[in-house]
This record gives sequence, C-alpha cells and structure tokens, in this order.
Amino acid sequence: MAKLYFRYGAMNSGKSTALIQVAHNYEERGQRVLVVKPAIDTKGDGIESRVVSRAADLVIDGDTALRTAVQAVGEPDCVLVDEAQFLTGTQVEDLFQLAVLDGVPVIAYGLRGDFRTKAFPGSLRLLELAHSIEELKTICRCGKKAMFNGRAVDGAFTQVGGQVAIDGTVQDGAVQYESLCGACYLLKVGSLG
Repeated sequence: MAKLYFRYGAMNSGKSTALIQVAHNYEERGQRVLVVKPAIDTKGDGIESRVVSRAADLVIDGDTALRTAVQAVGEPDCVLVDEAQFLTGTQVEDLFQLAVLDGVPVIAYGLRGDFRTKAFPGSLRLLELAHSIEELKTICRCGKKAMFNGRAVDGAFTQVGGQVAIDGTVQDGAVQYESLCGACYLLKVGSLG
C-alpha cells in the first residue's frame, strides 16, 4: 500500500533540497515523478532551495482539486509536494486518496507552524492524516535545535501580520524569516502568540 508522508521542519531545514533529491532518485531509476507546488509561493515557478532548484510540474491554487489534477497529468510513480503548509485541508485529503486509493506514494514537505507558532491548515491536516511524519532538523543561530520560524519586518521580530508573507516585502516593510529554538523565539519575539 502506498502512503502519505509529511516531512516538516523549520525554515532552512532542507525541505526543498530533500524534495529535489528524492525526485532525482526516482527519475534516476526511470520512474515518473510529479512535483507539485502551491501558487501562493511566489518565489518562482519552480522549487527553490538555497542549494539547487527544479521546475514544478504542477502549480496549483487553493481551488484546485488536487487528486483530479494529478490524475489528469497521467500516472506518476510518486507525487512530491513542496510548501505543503499552503494546501487546503481538502487538498491534503486528495493526497491521502492518491496514496490509499490510487496507490501513488505522496511525500509532502512543509512548515508545521507559522511565525506565531500556529499550525497552517495544510500542515494540521497532514499531521492528522499522514501515515508517516518526519521532522527535518536545523539549528538556531545559538546552536540549539530550531523549531520555530520568527518573522522580522525591517529587522524587528513581530507577531503582527497575515499568516502568509513570502520573503520580500509586505505593506509594513521588508520581511525575513529566521529559524529559532524555543528560548531564542521567546527572547526575540516575546511570547508564543
């Protein structure tokens, strides 16, 4: 039986790099991979990591019936999803159905929580439905394991703003994110949201 996997981690934990490596491994063995990316991630048309990049085969918006869209493209040997936190709950249910009804392994990569330590809808549903959940680890600048994503606007950490703001600018200034351990999150941001 194929499974739905959720591999999550804080910012800069290598999620996109791992996805690209898994895609390479499948393709090196002559298997067809379908790489999916939510359109809300505006960093480019493909999967972008700090190390490598790759084109996305399917860019979807929040209204896309994901199982139907994958089936329309053909029969992949594996579906890989980048930025899975941006999926809707219904789209995650589509991924579960692709795995258990269609026999297609699905590996979704994404953040568990936002800059206020609140779960993204897609991540929450993945935590509820995934057959396998794996944390990809990274470190805080202090050297401890990072588990939170701090948002800084013009260099000052904040808990103000919408749940989604891709690196760049927002109405109030330049946005950047930093992976933080629990102690540094509390020190820099001030509370758990």
